[in-house]
Amino acid sequence: MATFVISHGAWGGGWEWTPVADGLRERGHRVYTPTLTGLGERAHLGDSRTGLSEHVEDLLAVFRYEDLHDVILCGHSYSGMVVTGVADRIPERIRLLVYLDAFVPENGQALGGLLPQPFIDALLQTASERDDNRGPIPPDLLPPEGVIPAETRQRYIRRLCPHPMASFTEPVSLSGAIADLPRAYVRCTGEVDPETDILGPFAARARADGWLYRELETAHDLQLTDPGGTLAMLDDLASVAGHSGRVNRIASGS
Repeated sequence: MATFVISHGAWGGGWEWTPVADGLRERGHRVYTPTLTGLGERAHLGDSRTGLSEHVEDLLAVFRYEDLHDVILCGHSYSGMVVTGVADRIPERIRLLVYLDAFVPENGQALGGLLPQPFIDALLQTASERDDNRGPIPPDLLPPEGVIPAETRQRYIRRLCPHPMASFTEPVSLSGAIADLPRAYVRCTGEVDPETDILGPFAARARADGWLYRELETAHDLQLTDPGGTLAMLDDLASVAGHSGRVNRIASGS
C-alpha cells in the first residue's frame, strides 16, 4: 500500500481526480486529492494576490494535518510548480515525486517564464480586466473533442474555474533540498503538436537525468481521457517505489 497526494492542474480541482483516486483506493492505497485555493470547491477563497506560495502551503497543510510520510507526491501540468516547491520544503516526507505531463521548474523560475510570451501576455491581459485577477482557460487548452463522450467533456468543462494569475507570475523558491529525491515523469504522447509542444523539453530532461519515465498515449488531461491507464500507471509506480532497491537505482538500470 502507498500513500498518494495528487495535485491538479490549472483551472481544475481535486474533483477531476476522483475516478482515479477511487480506483487506487480499491487497490489498497491511501489517496488525497486536495483542491488549491481559488479553484474548484474553493473558488470562493483567495483574492487577486493568491499565488504559487499559497498553493504550496495548501499541500503542506495536507501533509501536516494528515500527518503524512513516505508519500508519492504527484503534480499534473501547472502543479509541477506546486509539488516542486512542496518537495523542496519537506523532502524527508516524500518517497517519490511524480510529474504528470507537468512543468519542472528550476529555482527562481515562474510558470509564466516557461510559457510562450504571447500566450502568457493574453492570459494576464484577460485577468487584468477582472477584479479578482483570474484568467479563464483559453479555448485551445480545453480537452479535445472526440476523445471522450461529448456529455462527459461538457460536464468537465462546466466545472473549470478561472485560475489565479498571480500563481503564474510568482517564481518558485528552492533551497536545493529536492535534488536527491527520486523522481518520475509521465509523458502524455497523444495530441502532441511538435511545433507547439512546451512540455517535451521537461520530459526529455527527465529521461536524460535518469528519472523513472512512463508514457501514456493520451491527451494532456490524462485523468479525464484515460483514467484506467492513469490508474494502472500510478499503481505500477507505487510498486516500483516500494521495492527495497529504491527508485533511483531502478531508474538508472542498476
